[in-house]
Amino acid sequence: MPSIKPESTKSKLTKSELVKSELVNFFQDYAQRPIVIAYSGGIDSQVLLHALATIKQNNQLSNHLSVCHIDHGLSKSAKSWQQFAIQQCQKLAMPLIIQEVKVEALPQKSLEALAREARYQALKTTAPNNALIVTGHHGDDQAETFLLALKRGSGLKGLSAMAKVSRLTSLSEEQCLVRPLIKFTRNDIEDYAKQHNLTWIEDESNQDEVFDRNFIRHQIMPLLTKRWPRFLKTINRSAGHCSEAQLLLTDLAQLDLNECQMTLDSLSVVKLKQLSKARFNNLLRHFIETKQALMPTTEQLDQVYLQLFAQADKCPAIKVADHWFRRFQEQLYLTVDFKDVSSWQNTFTEEDISQSKFGYIFDLPDKLGQITVVRQINKENKIQRDNKAQYEIKAPAYNQKITIRFNHNNPKCLPDYRQHSRPLKKVLQELAISPWQRKRLAFLYYDEILVAVLGHFICKSYLADALTPSLTIFWRDK
Repeated sequence: MPSIKPESTKSKLTKSELVKSELVNFFQDYAQRPIVIAYSGGIDSQVLLHALATIKQNNQLSNHLSVCHIDHGLSKSAKSWQQFAIQQCQKLAMPLIIQEVKVEALPQKSLEALAREARYQALKTTAPNNALIVTGHHGDDQAETFLLALKRGSGLKGLSAMAKVSRLTSLSEEQCLVRPLIKFTRNDIEDYAKQHNLTWIEDESNQDEVFDRNFIRHQIMPLLTKRWPRFLKTINRSAGHCSEAQLLLTDLAQLDLNECQMTLDSLSVVKLKQLSKARFNNLLRHFIETKQALMPTTEQLDQVYLQLFAQADKCPAIKVADHWFRRFQEQLYLTVDFKDVSSWQNTFTEEDISQSKFGYIFDLPDKLGQITVVRQINKENKIQRDNKAQYEIKAPAYNQKITIRFNHNNPKCLPDYRQHSRPLKKVLQELAISPWQRKRLAFLYYDEILVAVLGHFICKSYLADALTPSLTIFWRDK
């Protein structure tokens, strides 16, 4: 007769003990780094706050703890939620920061996504540079995020859903967003809350199925889990596989970037042509991500690839989300969406310059910098200003107006470095200035006479000398 094994005397850990144990083990690898709890007052963040405060009080956590509550101003209950956050943090003796953000509707972006972006930006700004920003996301959230990515037709990166640890690069490479409860389910979180008699906020918007996430949560997930009880776990396993595959693609993209990158903002067209279409797309997505720009559509990437093979004398430009890819002289550049500055100009006189001992100061448009113009009379005591481009130019004749603008009528000019004059367009071409940058050059005029192209040359007849008064122009980047 087979022997009967006695039941284990080791009691099964409760959900509360499992949650606390997971947090203790997780943060052992991040000792001494400050923890900022993203706290909304909902059940997930309430459980996270309570569990971290408890293990801190039990001396199981060495990290400094603080709490950040974000007020989006989107709910009529926002102020009462603030008061709830204050009460809960006072009860647990936890320092609290409340950040108010404004969320403004934008075309082609959901209010939900805009609120999330504003929330994370506020958290990153509030937290120390080496902080761990901790959220209460759990496995059900992970499954919902996976299905949302699937609905959008996302690639591996989107289907990877939410990483347990992800780097935040907007302020510091050390700042991380962490989700230590991602292995637990919504039921686990609810069990913890009930065991400790916690109270929490019920956000009325969580029931509004106009929002895709709520529709998935209330309509789709119950059907899926009723048919396949383990569906939540299998989704999370698939997200993990996608995450691993994405890591391999990122490694490959970095190898290709090392081979193709020419400057901080440009890639070699010759090297890009040698890549397969799939590797080209993978590299460009990675390159765009390193610039913290919005991801392009597949159709936009197809257009960029097609323009690699345009005639060599062409300079095509393709808009991708909020940036542009521009091809010039066998390089593919990624630039921001520049404003049109062609109609901007600033006209002033020597009297304007002399009215201030600091010179005549004004800002150029579209973050192109700041100009300071100073009249120099005493050649033995020239003003020097650090970290600025500086130009010494003959002063204008009596009553001549001084203008800085961004357009020209292609005059003939003789740059200080040339022996013969040429039309301005030809000079800019021989300087290998890209077409889009030619539209952002600051031209200095006395009346309608071209005097200088700031940043590139002074017309030879206007070079300052020791015999005549001169102007010193300082150009500081912004």
